[in-house]
Amino acid sequence: MDELQDALKQAVKDLFNEDVEPKLTRSEEQFGDYTTNLAMQLGAKLGKQPREIAEAIAGKIRASEILAKTEVAGPGFINVFLSDKSLLDAMGKKPRQSNSGKSVVVEYSDPNPFKVLHVGHLYTSVVGDAIASLYEATGAEVARVNFGGDVGLHVAKTMWAIIQKLGGEAPSGLQSIDPGERAGWLAERYVEGNSAYEAEGSKAAIHELNKRIYQIVEQNDRESGLAQIYWATRQWSYDYFDAFYDRIGSRFDRYYPESETAEPGLKIVRQNIGKVFEESQGAVVFKGEVHNMHTRVFINSEGLPTYETKDVGLIFKKWQDYRFNRSVVITGNDIYEYMQVVLKAVEQIQPELAQKTVHITHGMVKAGGGLKMSSRLGNIIRAEDVLDAASQANKKANQQDNPQVALGAVKYAFLKNRLGSDMVFNPAESVSLQGNSGPYLQYALVRAGSILQKASNKQAVLDGKLEADERSLARKIGEFSEVVEVAAQEHLPSHICTYLYELAQNFNRFYEKNRIIGDAREPLRLGLANAYSEVLREGLRQLGIPAPEKM
Repeated sequence: MDELQDALKQAVKDLFNEDVEPKLTRSEEQFGDYTTNLAMQLGAKLGKQPREIAEAIAGKIRASEILAKTEVAGPGFINVFLSDKSLLDAMGKKPRQSNSGKSVVVEYSDPNPFKVLHVGHLYTSVVGDAIASLYEATGAEVARVNFGGDVGLHVAKTMWAIIQKLGGEAPSGLQSIDPGERAGWLAERYVEGNSAYEAEGSKAAIHELNKRIYQIVEQNDRESGLAQIYWATRQWSYDYFDAFYDRIGSRFDRYYPESETAEPGLKIVRQNIGKVFEESQGAVVFKGEVHNMHTRVFINSEGLPTYETKDVGLIFKKWQDYRFNRSVVITGNDIYEYMQVVLKAVEQIQPELAQKTVHITHGMVKAGGGLKMSSRLGNIIRAEDVLDAASQANKKANQQDNPQVALGAVKYAFLKNRLGSDMVFNPAESVSLQGNSGPYLQYALVRAGSILQKASNKQAVLDGKLEADERSLARKIGEFSEVVEVAAQEHLPSHICTYLYELAQNFNRFYEKNRIIGDAREPLRLGLANAYSEVLREGLRQLGIPAPEKM
C-alpha cells in the first residue's frame, strides 16, 4: 500500500502540482484491491470535475509495475488492481512499525489480594495481553504491568473476618488451611467481613484494623501476630494469581502493590493542596465540578489515601520506571468516570502524563448457557469457573480434553466482540468447531499443518501468474499487516479476530475447489498454503490463543 500511495502522490504532483496524502481503502474484490476518493477531494480545489481528475490520475499510474489495471467508477473513484507480483510480495510484509522506538506501558488485570479473581479479571487480562502484543507487532518496547490493592478497606474487612475465624491474632491457626483451598477461604472471609461492615456493628473495629495494616506495611512489621497473618495471606493471594496467569498464558514485567504507590501518591497530593486539591471537613478532595466532573476524596478524614491517591502514585511510579511515550490502562467501563477524575487531577500537576495516558474500557461479561454465579462468594462469576465451563463444554461437544482448545475458545469469545459493550459468554457456543470461534481457527491451522506435512519434501514457491482463486487467497493473506496496524491504532483486537475468520473461510473455499498436492500448480499453491499457515499462526499468537499441533 505504501508504494501505491507514493505513486498516487507523485501523479498528483506531476499533473496538478499539488501535495496530497492519498487515503486508500480496501474495496470489494470485484471492484479492485484498493479504492480512493482522491479525485473528489481535489475537485473543488482545482475547479475541475472529479471524474476528469480521476481519469488523469488513473492514466498516470496505469503503467506502474505494482498495478495490473486501474478503473474510474462513479463520480470519480479510482479503483486499482494490484499485479500478481505485488499481491505475492504483500503476503510477507510486516506491519508498519509506527511505534518503533516508543516505550509503551500496558496496565491490565489489576486484581486485589484477599479477593477472588472474577470474570472481569479474566476479560481484562485477555484484552490486555492482546493489546500489548499489537503494540509489540508495530514496533513498541512494551512493559506489561499489574496493579492491586494489598492495603485498604477490603483488606481490613478480610483480616477482621480472619481474626474472627481463627479466634484471635495467632498465625498458627492458618496452618490448618489446605493449600488448595486458600484462595477460596480468603474470598469467603472477605464476603463475611464485608457483610459485617455493612451491618454497622463492626465498622469501627474494621476502620481501626485498616490503620494497623497500613502501619504494618509502612514499618515492615514481620513480628506481631497480625503482621504474620497479613504477610502470609497476602502471599497466598499472590501464589493464586501466579497460578491463574500461568493457566491463561499471561505474563507481567512488573506488579505494583498499592502499598508501594500509596506513599508517593500522598506526597504528591499533599504538595498540591491549595493548588490542585483542597481540604474539606478533615479530608483532602479534588473539586471535579470545576471540570464538569464529580468531586472525589483523595485523602480521607483519617489521613489515609483513597484509591484515587494510590492511582496518582501509580501513574508517577510508572513514569519514573519507564519514561513511557504512552501508558495504556485497561479496565471495566464501571470506573470510566473515576479514571477521568484521576487523570484530570494529574493533568493539573503534570499535563504530559495525563496526555500520554490512554484509558480503555470494556463491558461486563454476563453468564449464558449454564454458566452460573457463585452466591457463596458474593454473586460473582469466578474466572476459574469460566475456564472450567469451556473445558467441560469442549469435552461434551468435541469429545476431547484439550486445555489449549478450551482456553482458545474463551479468549476468542472475549476478543471477537468490539470493546466497550457488554457480552454474553456461552461455553457451548465458544467451543464449536463450526462458525466464528477460537476452536474453528485452531482446527483451520491444524488442517493447514497437515497439508504442509504431507508435502514436506516438495518445493514451494511464491512466483508466477495467479488464477482467480489463488489471487483471492493471496489478496486476503496480504491484508494481514494492514489489519494489525489498524487494530493497534484503534486498540481493537476484534479486527484481528474478524480478519482471521474471513481468512480461514477463504482458504477453506480455495481448498474445496483446488487440489494442492499432485496438481500441476503444486509449488505455487504450497507457497500460498504455507503463507496462510504462518499468518494464521501469527494472528492467533497476537491474540494469545494457543496453536495446538493436533485436534
